[in-house]
Amino acid sequence: MTTTLRPGGAEELLPGGGRSRRWQICVNGRPVGGLRTTALPRGDQWWGEIAELEVAEGRRRGRGTVGVLAAEEVLRGWGCSRADVTVPAEAEGALALARVLGYTDRMQNMAKRLGRAPALPDGLTVRPIGAAEYPQWLAAARAGYLHDLRSSGLTAQQAEAKAEADHRQVLPQGPDTPGVALRRLVDGDGRALGSLWLHLRQEVSPEGRPLAWVMVVEVDEEHRGRGLGRALMLAAEHECLAAGVHDLGLNVFSSNTVAVGLYASLGYRITRRVLGKQLL
Repeated sequence: MTTTLRPGGAEELLPGGGRSRRWQICVNGRPVGGLRTTALPRGDQWWGEIAELEVAEGRRRGRGTVGVLAAEEVLRGWGCSRADVTVPAEAEGALALARVLGYTDRMQNMAKRLGRAPALPDGLTVRPIGAAEYPQWLAAARAGYLHDLRSSGLTAQQAEAKAEADHRQVLPQGPDTPGVALRRLVDGDGRALGSLWLHLRQEVSPEGRPLAWVMVVEVDEEHRGRGLGRALMLAAEHECLAAGVHDLGLNVFSSNTVAVGLYASLGYRITRRVLGKQLL
């Protein structure tokens, strides 16, 4: 039997010149499943994504494996230098398949349905990050993001391209970008202890509700180990509830085991995993 990919719909053009297409996984010309390939520009590179993998008939016969390998060839043909696969938390079979094919864990998405957030610890408050301190904050946030991207398996060039594209896209107006909350955590003397970057109503939860997203939680190095990361997350929850948003999501790099443990202790659950692989 011959397993191949066949277009399952017209190619979709995405902003910035990206492209995406749904494919059918076929055995002797008969559809048995499907997947989607997407290519997105990251600076002067192209970044591939494989998602929506499903095998509706004949599981455990290698059809998913052939489908993913064929999808990689599509992405190579589209000029992609690497590929990410997105795996829902409950899809244990797909996760095992990705790892067998050489994909390594990069990051995981976590989410929480918010109730009433506890008060911040005594002596701690948050204030906005204004235009005067924004450049310094952005430089520090970008440096941290680059470090995490490199730790997740990207090359220096790939990390630089992704960081530049991501910050340009999500903060087009700096601290005045609509729907963005940039906050400093300060003590009773006004001393800065850490920072928070939150996007309100950035996405929609699986249940169709507004979903805010934590972009950065950063405790200044000299103040780490004092539970301030937890305080920043509580501040994020307060910001969401004040804006009428009751679902909060975040992305955490798999190598950051301390942060993973913090979020789990606060009630966040894994919703998706992202694994990556170099193609070229």
